[in-house]
Amino acid sequence: MERMDGEAGGNGGGSVRLLARLVLALALGACGLGLSACGSSAPHKALSAPSTAQPPAGADSIVAAPVEVAHTRLGAVGYRTLGHGRPLVLIMGLGGSMEDWDPTFVDALARRYRVIAFDNAGVGRTQAVPGPLTIDAMARQTSALIASLRLGRSDVLGWSLGGMVAQALAVQDPSQVRRIVLCATQAGTGRALPPPPAAAAAVASGNPSAVLATLFPADQMAAAGAYATGVISYPTRAAVSRATVVAQTKAIARWLRGAEPAGARVATVSVPTLVADGTVDALDPVSNDRELASLIRHARLLLYRDAGHGFLFQDQAAFLPRVESFLR
Repeated sequence: MERMDGEAGGNGGGSVRLLARLVLALALGACGLGLSACGSSAPHKALSAPSTAQPPAGADSIVAAPVEVAHTRLGAVGYRTLGHGRPLVLIMGLGGSMEDWDPTFVDALARRYRVIAFDNAGVGRTQAVPGPLTIDAMARQTSALIASLRLGRSDVLGWSLGGMVAQALAVQDPSQVRRIVLCATQAGTGRALPPPPAAAAAVASGNPSAVLATLFPADQMAAAGAYATGVISYPTRAAVSRATVVAQTKAIARWLRGAEPAGARVATVSVPTLVADGTVDALDPVSNDRELASLIRHARLLLYRDAGHGFLFQDQAAFLPRVESFLR
């Protein structure tokens, strides 16, 4: 296992629509989108990616890509795609849609890869899976999308819940996966620590300050505002019902208990794997990242200081080159 520390520091989509509107008002009103954080008495750090302060525009951005529908063997799946080259599939987290990927993050990846961002089961134009929702079932639907689009062996990046789905995909359908990047996620062996109750309650509370404080470190409000600016720039947004969020929450709980067949077999993942997170992730204790990286043979561990669940957006200027190097 290799540990690599980045230069600097969301719930993978949970309450993101609320975050996008309320955080934008809070962050912009409180301190503006500058190059340093605000609202903390601690020394401020320069943000890694000041370019995220402006929403992307133009035909070469994911925000301009139309929503398409793939008719897979497991039903319809809504998706957007951008770029050319080897396919890179992005799997969203709890309560999120494909519009909850920071456009600057996706656009940067699309300069090198064909990026496919899609909606999970029951979100937007993606059909719900029959029976109780499980991580393994979500992975099977992801596999069906890869097959329908004839992507072949794909690179996969999953965030939070999406990282669990990526693990299950690599276990169930290894021939479809070339490399995986697991962001702020947990193993499904039954040994991972669950989200701390206070943090989980804060994210579900609907209180803007509580949600913001849980998803981004207190000294990173400018990063939160930049992320919010990006996600609200999509022209349309998929609806995520309360019932779908509840079903996803139950699926996560089952995964964390070790009750999913694929989760229990995570140690069998043989494809090259990058595990990454922030060191102060309020929802996913860093010990979970270390355990996950130790379970998967030859996995690399990448941790960012003063970063939380949304480290991949906060520190994207440092993280993206690492991802691109790993996927070569």
